[in-house]
Amino acid sequence: MVDATTKALVQEGRVAVASKAVDLTSVVRRVTGPLLYLCSPEGRTGANCRFVDFYFLEYDDWSDRRLPEALHDIFTDMSEALHAACSAPDVGRNFDSTPETLLERLRRVNTERGAAPMAAPPRL
Repeated sequence: MVDATTKALVQEGRVAVASKAVDLTSVVRRVTGPLLYLCSPEGRTGANCRFVDFYFLEYDDWSDRRLPEALHDIFTDMSEALHAACSAPDVGRNFDSTPETLLERLRRVNTERGAAPMAAPPRL
């Protein structure tokens, strides 16, 4: 069962990403929360990993935002292989999609405007 902490942390991340004026520092900080929790003994459950994975797959409001390419890559990996972190750890490691590797990648994202290449907005 997904715990309340995971749900709350994911919601905080969603609020930061969905904000009209995206603050990259806030996005990185708030998406760090669920990953830190998934790295902890109490947070690292199959249900919690699948919940975060499913959120980034199902609610892809991040995909049409002008975010650094590195963030798009991290969010994509969170939506594709994070669920394997508990059920098949070797698969998660192979795709750099364990909570620990995603957290490390997230910490390397430069949050200064113009400092990192921005993902192109989708074509309409």
